[in-house]
Amino acid sequence: MAQRLFGRVPLFLGFLLSTVALVLPYQVQGNAFRHYRVEKEERCDFYEGSWVLDTSYPLYDASTNCPSIIGQGFDCLKNGRPDTDYLSYRWKPSRCDLPSFDGRKFLERNRGKKIMFVGDSISNNMWQSLTCMLHSAVPDSKFTFINQTKNLLSFSFQEYGAEIMWLKNGFLVDLVKDKDKKRILKLDSISSGDKWKAVDTLIFNTYHWWTHTGATQTWDYFQVGSEIIKDMDHMEAYKIGLTTWAKWVDSNIDPSKTKVFFQGIAASHVDGKGCLGSSHPEQGPEPAYPGVDIVKSVLRNMSIAVHLLDITFMTQLRIDGHPSIFTGRGASYVDCSHWCLAGAPDSWNELLYAALLDN
Repeated sequence: MAQRLFGRVPLFLGFLLSTVALVLPYQVQGNAFRHYRVEKEERCDFYEGSWVLDTSYPLYDASTNCPSIIGQGFDCLKNGRPDTDYLSYRWKPSRCDLPSFDGRKFLERNRGKKIMFVGDSISNNMWQSLTCMLHSAVPDSKFTFINQTKNLLSFSFQEYGAEIMWLKNGFLVDLVKDKDKKRILKLDSISSGDKWKAVDTLIFNTYHWWTHTGATQTWDYFQVGSEIIKDMDHMEAYKIGLTTWAKWVDSNIDPSKTKVFFQGIAASHVDGKGCLGSSHPEQGPEPAYPGVDIVKSVLRNMSIAVHLLDITFMTQLRIDGHPSIFTGRGASYVDCSHWCLAGAPDSWNELLYAALLDN
């Protein structure tokens, strides 16, 4: 790859430039995106690329390496999926390569530290992926895996003193019940933020629950201040809620002690033809995805640096990466929102790894 990328530059200079390419392409910091140059005016954007088949993938076998970690709904191979190419796609940026994931190095760099994913089931998808990637790298290392509370899972690597957690919180802002047992989504209120403190790395995620309607909608009313609102545009509500979260982070997180990431919006394929029967990624370009501009606008206006894992485009291409009917719940249930493991979320964690190497 070094030869193909740098061509005629001297070997030593090529090495230096390839090191620069390992840095994430942009990071939301203050009011601007920071771009890293590879050569002159060319920049290496980790999020511009394509999926390529790689015989060294997958990075683990979900059933063999991580039977207690990977949930039944995500282990598509175990659930009878007949095609296997979806296991072997690697995300390839157009102008550089992602650093190879090294689970031992990841754990060494995070010795004695806590990493917490906070979000919905897509966040859980990514947490399961990372936990399995790390456990597969050090299979003989002692660990503890516990449900600390109803909504908190924890996987600790005792040898390294490293803890990888997932805290279920689909909206980040408060969802409460009033005296009539009506569910109220309080767009300007966060009461659970103390659980996010004293953590070394936070990876937040919220989006999919905001798009639900009808029977899948998990609230009855919105509330802003003292005003109760029966309904409003869901993306407008999302922006208000995400802004509330951003203000909380700005006010409560010390960036010298805690790294903050936002797990970008993972595309679903529930509309149109759906994902049933898809066995290969699509080719770009893809249309703009709802909510992405809101995320970037809110993060851009924060006072502390938040790393955006901008996974939307790469997931738009992976129509083949969903469990579809292979969730273990029968052929009548089609899941085009979550992701098979091994699969696409492993690449999200390779992006996270690259960002942590930079830091």
